[in-house]
Amino acid sequence: MKSRKVVTKMKKLLAVLLVLILAVGVAACAQTPPPAPPAPPADAPATEDAPEEPAVEQGDFTIGYVINNFGDTFQNFIYEAMADYAAAHGVTVINADANESTATQLNEVENMIVLGVDALIVVPVDTSAMEPITRAAQEAGIPLIYVNRNPFAGMEDQMPAGVYYVGSQEIEAGFMQMRHIGPMLGGEGGVAILQGILSNEGAIMRTEGNQQIIAEEFPGIDVLAMETANWQTGEAVTVVENWITAFGDGLNAVLANNDDMAIGAIRALQMAGREDVLVMGIDGNPNALEAIEEGGLVGSVFQDAVGQGQGSMRLALNALTGVQQDSVLWIPFQLITAENVADFK
Repeated sequence: MKSRKVVTKMKKLLAVLLVLILAVGVAACAQTPPPAPPAPPADAPATEDAPEEPAVEQGDFTIGYVINNFGDTFQNFIYEAMADYAAAHGVTVINADANESTATQLNEVENMIVLGVDALIVVPVDTSAMEPITRAAQEAGIPLIYVNRNPFAGMEDQMPAGVYYVGSQEIEAGFMQMRHIGPMLGGEGGVAILQGILSNEGAIMRTEGNQQIIAEEFPGIDVLAMETANWQTGEAVTVVENWITAFGDGLNAVLANNDDMAIGAIRALQMAGREDVLVMGIDGNPNALEAIEEGGLVGSVFQDAVGQGQGSMRLALNALTGVQQDSVLWIPFQLITAENVADFK
């Protein structure tokens, strides 16, 4: 009997320690909130099959949110929108940062299940490695919402019961990006593509969208290089500096899988005195909107962080309260140019 009491006490101590560790993470994030995400314009297309508002009582639920990396600007925008929506509905959120490690992400999910969270929202580190997380949530009998990065891309009809996804159809961003910049190049020239983390669906599908439109609509445009800068501005500076040296005047445009890398491309080009190279990003973050106004970026593709963040929490609460809903909530992309940038501020 004594040994059983010791084990029970140890389990309780572990749970308390986990709560304290996660609470520190919440506090740390709260100390350095990101700037407010851009809002969609008033005439933005409606979210497809938007679920109805959940009816919940104050303090009913605790939901775990495991982000890929709090150093990712756009993911912070999604998180803040989710957290605001949760606060408005009296929901407690416990967060954890996977720091771009699939092993850490699985461990954080398992910790939250031990703590007894009612549902999980996860931004996958690697969309091809989410099966253990999906299985853990199903074995615990709690809803699981993946946001922004889709582990079931192309297989949405095979998603297990109780598993949901909210995000955008990533290939569309690549289509929109290339269809905007292609005519600006007169249908010819050399482009280079800055890619995100190569295991991420967004990096794969946005690049594929670029390539598909080049092949089908702009055969006179050559892809000079494709290289990852891991979504980061600093890494993009280094990559583009190398491209400037390698390709010289043959480099006519840089397509970036996100705005942070596009900003890095602008910095490298400015330092080299190259004002002739067109640069375009994806996300529509505040720095990109400013760069479009100033002429540094020729455009971006707006990804609705508020729609994705609020949508993830809404799906979770609807699943917990028995509201019927589709397994997938698509949030449309929108093209941002110098002509309409003011609508997104």
